[in-house]
Amino acid sequence: MAVQMNTSLVVAKSTLSRLQLYYSYIKKMQQLGEEYVSSSAIAKSLNLNPVLVRKDLAGVSSTTGKPHLGFKTDGLMKDLSEFFGYNKVNEAILVGVGNLGRLILTNKEFSSMGLRITVGFDKDPDLHGLQIGDKYILPMEKLANYVERTGVRIGIITVPADQAQAVCDQLVESGILAIWNFAFTLLHVPQGILVKNENLPSSLVVLSHQLAQKMNKDNNLNVTKTS
Repeated sequence: MAVQMNTSLVVAKSTLSRLQLYYSYIKKMQQLGEEYVSSSAIAKSLNLNPVLVRKDLAGVSSTTGKPHLGFKTDGLMKDLSEFFGYNKVNEAILVGVGNLGRLILTNKEFSSMGLRITVGFDKDPDLHGLQIGDKYILPMEKLANYVERTGVRIGIITVPADQAQAVCDQLVESGILAIWNFAFTLLHVPQGILVKNENLPSSLVVLSHQLAQKMNKDNNLNVTKTS
């Protein structure tokens, strides 16, 4: 499966995942004051193939790296930010101000990635009018009017699974075009509506399976050493 980014390129999801890892690593190097960053250093740090890293970076960098030095850190960060669209601020609304919703509402990292959550919505009347961080919480009845008035096109769903589809339908009917879904269920949307599912249980299953494999491997190694 390929994903269309804010460029003329169509990039595979696996490549996008690696580029996001590079972005995080290079951002750390930038904060440490490193003027240059090399593809070999990135590859070593992230346990990736250096040839693959060079190929990935060549596809997004506006300049070529210098021998024995690598890429200018600031320039590469700028290129990656433009590639991901982090230099263009997208506004979003969030529905479901429970524990997870509050964490996302108050997370300041999203703004550096081009996402600004403007307001939260919830059906609980005790939350209406409250301010969490710098975000106000509004009743669901005001959602459609807010979307129409502001032109926001991204909705974040952090409600329980049994409420997610109804919230999704309301977002779509209000004019939302892209949905970031944290509910533990798949959503049914009309053609043309973008949905990104964050499946936390699935991630936990994968992590648990990988841990079990690692422990079995370590146990087998210990048995071999003591034999």
